[in-house]
Amino acid sequence: MDTYQSAEMMLKRFTPMRPVVALRPHSVKRAAHWFLQHFAGKVLYAIKANNSQPIIEALYDAGIRCFDVASLSEIEQVCSLNDVDIYIMNPVKSRDLIAKAYFDFGVRNFALDCEAELEKINEVTDFAKDLNLFVRIACDNSTAHVHLNRKFGIAMENVASLLLQTRRYAQRLGLTFHIGSQAMVPSCYGHVMDNISALISHSGVLPDSIDIGGGFPSAYANMTPPALDQYMLEIERAFERMNVVETCELLCEPGRALVAEAVSAIVQVDLRKENFLYINDGAYGLLYDAAHYDFVHPVRKIDSNTVYSTHKPFSFYGPTCDSADFMPGPYLLPDNIGEGDFIEIGQLGAYAEVFRTQFNGYGQYDYVQLLDEPMLSLYQPENEKVPEYSVSANEEVS
Repeated sequence: MDTYQSAEMMLKRFTPMRPVVALRPHSVKRAAHWFLQHFAGKVLYAIKANNSQPIIEALYDAGIRCFDVASLSEIEQVCSLNDVDIYIMNPVKSRDLIAKAYFDFGVRNFALDCEAELEKINEVTDFAKDLNLFVRIACDNSTAHVHLNRKFGIAMENVASLLLQTRRYAQRLGLTFHIGSQAMVPSCYGHVMDNISALISHSGVLPDSIDIGGGFPSAYANMTPPALDQYMLEIERAFERMNVVETCELLCEPGRALVAEAVSAIVQVDLRKENFLYINDGAYGLLYDAAHYDFVHPVRKIDSNTVYSTHKPFSFYGPTCDSADFMPGPYLLPDNIGEGDFIEIGQLGAYAEVFRTQFNGYGQYDYVQLLDEPMLSLYQPENEKVPEYSVSANEEVS
């Protein structure tokens, strides 16, 4: 993989004929260092967010040793690293996956949210005595940009019986929840943790661990979350209020917050129609979140001359023949942008690569590594300024 100081330097060396995935592994290491230093517990990387090998290796080099997985292929990938701890936090698993994970790969950490899954885990592992079992609890996702509370989680009012059953078989018993992806309000963690504290008192079952899941946000052009310090403070205070013994362990599962800043896409404009730009990547490629979840990624025209008199809001169409291949934005770009120009689209490190397809024969990319800083960052030192490449607005700006 070739390395360049910036996208401008890359374009001086060659003109790509297809979209370019630009990796910034140094930003992954910085985010991982931050979580390891500021979260008062064990940090699990949710590999579903980005499973590319350079990203995984950067996290590992930064000190991440715990991984949240959901499939055999993810287990196999993580097991290529030394001295790692694997957690299958998907509450519903096939018997084959449980068996291979337990007997072939030594996995001992499993999530569940019903008695049927508990019975399945016990039967497949021959009622093993070394299981670490996490009961997933349903919780409110209203403060998150993407809700994840429809598929998994047992209701609070029904959890006491499942806790008692799980306690009988678990070497270590954990409680876990997920407040949704891109959580924008730090207090949402404390609210759920307070409810769990009341639940523990009511059930009389003391857990050995509390896993607060993921949901930690990243910065986007249309979303500026509170500082991550505020999330850590809220979680720390809520954990101190919980009715758990001092030996209870705290865990988290960041995905987006660790890797979002690590990838940009460099795309080319194929055509301009008024304020619509037809580009060579889109909803079936790296821009799924932009098309389906209203994420507005930071953008900039790649040009050595970065001073323009006027910017205008644009929307993007991708290269496929499907009208759903549309990213509304708005994306603020110079009013003189047109066919042949290149655009860098930032904050694509989370979910973009794992969601992409080869619909209509697209989905092929070149890969490079860039040494400059991400277009937006929650981890930027206070004495450095990050350029504003896009803002959420519908009016022209000068």
